[in-house]
Amino acid sequence: MNRKIALVTGASSGIGRATALRLAEEGFNLVICGRRKEQLDQLQKELPSDCQSHQLLFDVRDQAEVFKAIESLPHNFKSVDLLINNAGNAHGLDPFQEAPLDDFNAMIDINIKGLLYVSKAVLPTMLDRNNGHIINIGSTAAKEVYPNGSVYCASKAGVDAITKGMQLDLNKTDIKVGAIHPGLVQTNFSEVRFKGDQQRADQVYKGFKALQAEDIADIIAFVVTRPFHVNIADLVVMPTAQANSVTVNKKL
Repeated sequence: MNRKIALVTGASSGIGRATALRLAEEGFNLVICGRRKEQLDQLQKELPSDCQSHQLLFDVRDQAEVFKAIESLPHNFKSVDLLINNAGNAHGLDPFQEAPLDDFNAMIDINIKGLLYVSKAVLPTMLDRNNGHIINIGSTAAKEVYPNGSVYCASKAGVDAITKGMQLDLNKTDIKVGAIHPGLVQTNFSEVRFKGDQQRADQVYKGFKALQAEDIADIIAFVVTRPFHVNIADLVVMPTAQANSVTVNKKL
């Protein structure tokens, strides 16, 4: 069987890691991308024996590094069929007037520019074959702005807009484009947002059952295994306890 190739960014943890494992179950070979080799090594050990995989170590913020890494793919991994643009983050939860510019830059550089760089690097082989599928991982923050989240929300709204623009620009090809926008998912997301403050991060998920990384991986697996004529273009998913970005039924 000729297995399709999926490239997953941010595969060293969280949604990206769970997605890589789930796609391997669906019969994909994998290009797993991240900045932490130890975590990627561990992920490779957990993949099924029939799944071929290749690591790419790069920071999505570095344009030259992204293109060099994608160009370095061995021949049998070059024709990427599925791109999961998962790498992303939130930095801080401060009012606009108090938030450091470094936090703004990190979110714009990773969530928007990183997605653009990887997409531009991967698209040429998809265009050559007139075949492929791109899934951008957004957020419910793409759909509404909440207090102290202006730039994070803007970065995810940018992902939403870029996805819709890609859908329009690639409409005359056979390349599918869609976005999945998760609500509260219990990963290391909040730990990164709060810069290692584990106690504060843990409070985010107390009193209700948050989504798990595996939930999003299952949804991705469903989306990418639909028949060719079906494109799930825009999907918002939240835990049952969540109504919007700031309304969560916590039973503390």
